[in-house]
Amino acid sequence: MPVDKLNWQILEALQKNARQSFSEIGRQVGLSSPAVAERVKKMEDAGIIKGYKAQVSYNKTGHQLKAVITLRAFMGRLKPFLEKVKEFREVINCYRITGNENIIMEVVLYDQAHLEEFIDKLITYGETKTHIILSSVVDQGPIKKRG
Repeated sequence: MPVDKLNWQILEALQKNARQSFSEIGRQVGLSSPAVAERVKKMEDAGIIKGYKAQVSYNKTGHQLKAVITLRAFMGRLKPFLEKVKEFREVINCYRITGNENIIMEVVLYDQAHLEEFIDKLITYGETKTHIILSSVVDQGPIKKRG
């Protein structure tokens, strides 16, 4: 499915606020509410729009730390880790990557003791490096049209 100029405008509006009405988006892009709804449905069906989620503040849920942790898996431990990582409640994003490390994870933790406990779980799978996030410079940035 082609992502034409109007579809990009709809995507930009949804990425700013997915809770706005189709009529509000229509006013922004110059289409009727039913036309916006039809385009959104087609983009959902094509997998361009994968879903809608609430952004939750980790601080307001009692998590004091957010960190990026990389893992360089020990020989034969990557596959078991890939299965186990889905069970770790601390992990909010996990990617398999190229380079010296195999994995990069974004995690939220209650405090330093929780971080230590979590790292103790990880070190059975490989060597870790932890980077505490001080602040967000770009947070959930929108995907934009090329060029």
